[in-house]
Amino acid sequence: MPYADPDALVSTEWLAAHLSSPDIRIVDGSFKMPGVVPRASEDYLRQHIPGAIFFDIDEIADAETSLPHMLPSPEKFAVRVRRLGLGDGHRIIVYDSAGLMSAARVWWTFRVFGHRDVAVLDGGLPKWLAEGRPVEDAVPMPGERHFTAHFNTMMVRDKEQLRANLASRREQVLDARAAPRFEGTVDDPWPGRRRGHIPGSRNLPYDRLLDPQTKTMLPAERLAALFDAAGIDRRRPVVASCGSGVTACVLALGLHLLGHSEVAVYDGSWAEWGLPGDTPVETGPATPAAPAR
Repeated sequence: MPYADPDALVSTEWLAAHLSSPDIRIVDGSFKMPGVVPRASEDYLRQHIPGAIFFDIDEIADAETSLPHMLPSPEKFAVRVRRLGLGDGHRIIVYDSAGLMSAARVWWTFRVFGHRDVAVLDGGLPKWLAEGRPVEDAVPMPGERHFTAHFNTMMVRDKEQLRANLASRREQVLDARAAPRFEGTVDDPWPGRRRGHIPGSRNLPYDRLLDPQTKTMLPAERLAALFDAAGIDRRRPVVASCGSGVTACVLALGLHLLGHSEVAVYDGSWAEWGLPGDTPVETGPATPAAPAR
């Protein structure tokens, strides 16, 4: 069973062979939780794949909200990526220092703003380093490149849409957090959030989609089996959620590889839903999926 869209991933072998291609742009999309040191940007300055620029998901974000790394306006996104030398006509390859985690968020973000020619480096920087491939510490100084941003509302969900979905159950909600966070047996790492999950949601920790040794995406057959076992009907729409809209994008990438076109990401995720307030919360394991109404 092949991937439905294999172009969403590239191998380290492919990237090594295309490092000097004029239409290729490499992006380090690494991310760490607040307070974790060294910061992702400092790791980048120490070493990165030759020619890579750093995409800071906390800086290329909506500065008018207290929620972490929410999507910016199309205008802000276009300005920021243009300054990074990323634009129309480029094939963008994104990696991260974890293997495959935040790179999927950057992949999804470019697609949200209309750039389809973007892929994730399978296995990321760890696989690249394990194979003895080159890195550098020089920061590229790319010239600006025009970027045409078009916001795709079908790929994003907000709190009110998730609230309405509690009644309609039109879309299946799939949470990428580890089971203890989902079930509410441990505190969430985002301060001040309640324990638990969105009522009716299913749980599939994002790292289960990856080979534990190489951090590469599992083959299509195993991905399909994981989504099926999580109670997801792949014929119906899915909204991916997580702690703050980052690892949810790994689930979105996995479903995309399987050819699922109706996948959105709840941008605020638990960082928003879990705040004290009137959003309902469930704890414990996922309950059996309810039929659409």
